[in-house]
Amino acid sequence: MQLLIYFTDERDHCCSTHLIEGDGTFNVAGVDNFVKEIKLAECGLSYAVVAIMGPQSSGMEEYIAESSVWSQTTKGIWMAHCVGIEPCTLVMDLEGSDGRERGEDDTAFEKQSALFALAVSDIVLINMWCHDIGREQAANKPLLKTVFQVMMRLFSPRKTTLMFVIRDKTRTPLENLEPILREDVQKVHDMLLLVPIPLIWDSVPKPDAHKETPLSEFFNVEVVALSSYEEKEEQFKEQVASLRQRFFHSIAPGGLAGDRRGVVPASGFSFSAQQIWKVIKENKDLDLPAHKVMVATVRCDEIANERFSSFVENEAWRQLEEIVQSRPVPGFGKKLTSILDACLSEYDADATYFDEGVRSSKRKQLEEKLLQLIKPAYQSMLEHICSGTLDRFKEALDNTLNEGKGFAVAARDCTDYFMTQFDEASADAQIGQTNWDSSKVREKLRRDIDAHVAAVRATKLSDLTTLFEKKLNEALAAPVEALLDGASDDTWPAIRKLLRRETEVTINGFSSALSAFEIDDITKEKMLVRLEDYARGVVEAKAKEEAGRVLTRMKDRFSMLFSHDSDSMPRVWTGKEDIRAITKTARSASLKLLSVMAAVRLDDDADSVENTLSLALVDPKSGAAASRGISADPLASSSWDEVPSSKTLLSPVQCKSLWRQFTAETEYTVSQAITAQEASRRNNN
Repeated sequence: MQLLIYFTDERDHCCSTHLIEGDGTFNVAGVDNFVKEIKLAECGLSYAVVAIMGPQSSGMEEYIAESSVWSQTTKGIWMAHCVGIEPCTLVMDLEGSDGRERGEDDTAFEKQSALFALAVSDIVLINMWCHDIGREQAANKPLLKTVFQVMMRLFSPRKTTLMFVIRDKTRTPLENLEPILREDVQKVHDMLLLVPIPLIWDSVPKPDAHKETPLSEFFNVEVVALSSYEEKEEQFKEQVASLRQRFFHSIAPGGLAGDRRGVVPASGFSFSAQQIWKVIKENKDLDLPAHKVMVATVRCDEIANERFSSFVENEAWRQLEEIVQSRPVPGFGKKLTSILDACLSEYDADATYFDEGVRSSKRKQLEEKLLQLIKPAYQSMLEHICSGTLDRFKEALDNTLNEGKGFAVAARDCTDYFMTQFDEASADAQIGQTNWDSSKVREKLRRDIDAHVAAVRATKLSDLTTLFEKKLNEALAAPVEALLDGASDDTWPAIRKLLRRETEVTINGFSSALSAFEIDDITKEKMLVRLEDYARGVVEAKAKEEAGRVLTRMKDRFSMLFSHDSDSMPRVWTGKEDIRAITKTARSASLKLLSVMAAVRLDDDADSVENTLSLALVDPKSGAAASRGISADPLASSSWDEVPSSKTLLSPVQCKSLWRQFTAETEYTVSQAITAQEASRRNNN
């Protein structure tokens, strides 16, 4: 192999592989193993590629092989790692030109190899025989033509170093050989650009943009001469060792390597070389910038997928994801931010040397993919924060109210405090790589808090209203019942006075209690009016209840007045009592009770109910005389004059019926008194 002369010595044990087989097949598996073995991926951009090409048997293979027969040592393209040279240097040994094995007419592989070397390498080292320099048909001319033909197919070539190694230098000084070689090189270059175009140019596509471009724009040309190995072995070895030193730090500023435009990061070298060879084999024009983007796209995709898979399997993430399903995780945002940072930093480290635009684009895609993966966990965390905050709010509000704090103040203070708590907790859950908005969850929490406040407020107001209604019941029901039981002309005025007094006291207390709720004036006024109406309702309900028992009340009153004297002592019928007068008095008192019970009189409006009942029932003759010719029966009606139906408890016809029943049921008491009086008289006689 040609490369062994320049890049190895007896102590080196270099690692090598077939890069491209003799049949043109790219050795994917072998190259991948080679890359792993020398840990090329760790080099980033700190590596160099050197290609060695030249006429068949120019590489001193005859001194390496055991046989003295000149045979083609290199089949296809070999690649080796140069031990001891910094930075990491890869050497490709190309199959020699003008080899007999492929035949004179088969130059396709030679051109493909040359194109591949120019596209991949930083330095192309070309072996030439000293005696061929200046000879038109020597082996160097077809080689140079091939190099420049290949060069013209690169639309965007990078500046590569061409190092011509002149083998078996004669006594002619190098300073005399170099101008001849440079002239040959320029002649070949110029020949390709002359008009009319020679036949050799007919098969070479030439971009218009490079018609006038000088050779120096595409290549750095170096010329090195080596003595004859056979005649001056020691001098030859010294010269080779000196040449080898030039490859140390070749990519440093001012180093042997070219400008390294479009250099592929070491982790993408295998894929890049494979794709370049594929394009060359398919006879496509090679656009290095586009190739650089393509390699970056594929490799950054692979790196991103590897980082994503690594994140999915990350134990810290998996634990975090599992725990947050059931409960909140303290420091959720910081923990997840740290895990994401580590993942993205690993991507950055692996992809750092690839095309910046592609690298950034794939990083963004990776980040979006990761964020899409973690978003459900983030949402679960927010839900835990929301529900936990709501539960603590409810408990705190109850405790504050139980301590006697005003409802509105308690609700406002608790709401402000726990909304702040949510804001702090949601900020803690925020992931550094995102700007996710938690406002919707916050709005939901606020709605839930407001709904709970409204529900508790309604309950508290209902309880408060019930409390004061109960007070009104206690203050009105029994007194009204007592007043109605002792029916007199002052009954309803007394009830109205009682109602005003108790309502005023209760309303004042209710109004004071409502102030803790900070209710608006209109709502508050409505609530006070409702309580006033409730008080009236208590009186009306009690009056209606008592009206339902009026017959019993009338009989009790009649019995009391008829059977007891003015000192409330039971009467003894001696025969001297005026039973008729006593009966009339007792019945008049009962009639008074009936008239009081006939209607609700809370508005202090006068009516003629009592007069109508008295004229119709107690003194029917007087009433009949007064109303003769006007109405046959004033009680033959379902409503009272001057009394609305809503205030009527007993209609006229109901009163007439009750009175008839009352007189019938008290008639026996009167007859018993008359019988007792007659018996007393007989006894006295």
